[in-house]
Amino acid sequence: MQLRYAFRLYPEPGQRRALARAFGCARVVFNDAVRAREDARATKEPYPKAGTLSQQLITQAKNTPARSWLAEVSSVVLQQALRDVEKAYRNFFASLKGERKGPGVGAPRFRSRKDARQAIRFTANARWKITEKGWLLLPKIGEVRVKWSRVLPAVPSSVTVILDSAGRYFASFVIDTGPDNGRARWDGPDPDSAIGIDLGLTHFAVLSDGTRIDSPRFLRRAEKKLKRVQRELSRRQKGSKNRAKGRLKVARAHASVADARKEFHHQLSTRLIRENQAVAVEDLAVSGLARTRLAKSVHDAGWSQFVSMLAYKAERYGRTFIRVGRFEPTSQVCSACGHRGGPKPLDVREWTCPACGILHDRDVNAAKNVKRAAGLAASACGAPVGPEPVLAQREETGSHGITCRSRAA
Repeated sequence: MQLRYAFRLYPEPGQRRALARAFGCARVVFNDAVRAREDARATKEPYPKAGTLSQQLITQAKNTPARSWLAEVSSVVLQQALRDVEKAYRNFFASLKGERKGPGVGAPRFRSRKDARQAIRFTANARWKITEKGWLLLPKIGEVRVKWSRVLPAVPSSVTVILDSAGRYFASFVIDTGPDNGRARWDGPDPDSAIGIDLGLTHFAVLSDGTRIDSPRFLRRAEKKLKRVQRELSRRQKGSKNRAKGRLKVARAHASVADARKEFHHQLSTRLIRENQAVAVEDLAVSGLARTRLAKSVHDAGWSQFVSMLAYKAERYGRTFIRVGRFEPTSQVCSACGHRGGPKPLDVREWTCPACGILHDRDVNAAKNVKRAAGLAASACGAPVGPEPVLAQREETGSHGITCRSRAA
């Protein structure tokens, strides 16, 4: 499997200008390739091949007055821009044919210098390297200082230099690693240890063992500062230097929130994968919930990012990861005897099973049923409980301050 390791870069002023030149050249080649494809489509001619585009847009273009400055950057950066165009069109056509999983992908669009993210990629052919003093040597840019937070587990196959909307530079290394490389870092958990996770808004996660993990609500806590810097930006004159500074200030405030949320997801997902041999979580319809009045709270929770981290860490460290169908009525079924009591309003946080008389906490019971639905636990009589899937009730869409799940609850 392939992993990415990102580290902060601190280029000098001259290196920043060189990087800006490389970003611009890669962007121009990308746009020229998209334009060539669009012209061929408009005239109903065959799409030009990658070799033809490379010859016309890079090799020949360097000898013309209009594109002579392409020779000022590494040719590998320009070739990788063409590879990005090829990949974008492959994904687009695969999406049209239904061969690509996930949401639909549109046709490649032209890049702009005002995009929130600029990136260039160096492969092994570019002869980049990490120097003995730990700096990153890039062709036609020089040695750039790197802030190393950990040791790379293997030799990287490529490095991508990224400039984000907050004006920060990062080096993203691609590492080819097997699933066994990280297992020696931790002592193996109990082979029978398994956990079910119920995600929500009041508590970010409730585990089947009764553990509750509070929701940090990073965006809600930073709203006051975000509102202030956004108000300052709106008062700046368009096109002025002060407006550019204000835009950067807003971007940095949002980046701080995103970084804190990502760090929280990394720490929690790592702990759960390290302590359990099997992890089960519900497959939430996040895109649907993000269109409700709970949208801000749903985005602030970042469930999709957290579940993605659980999935790839489980694969890397040899754990079992299971997604439970979103229509499993986990809050309707008693986790002790399997009796199904029917839908319950979200203001009902505790309920007593009429069959066995056990008092259930709504979220803990749901987490236990998530674990059982994944086949990781059995009922009191030893048989797995698997209720038939039903549609979510209309009144179960949730409200602020209450755990929300896109299923029959």
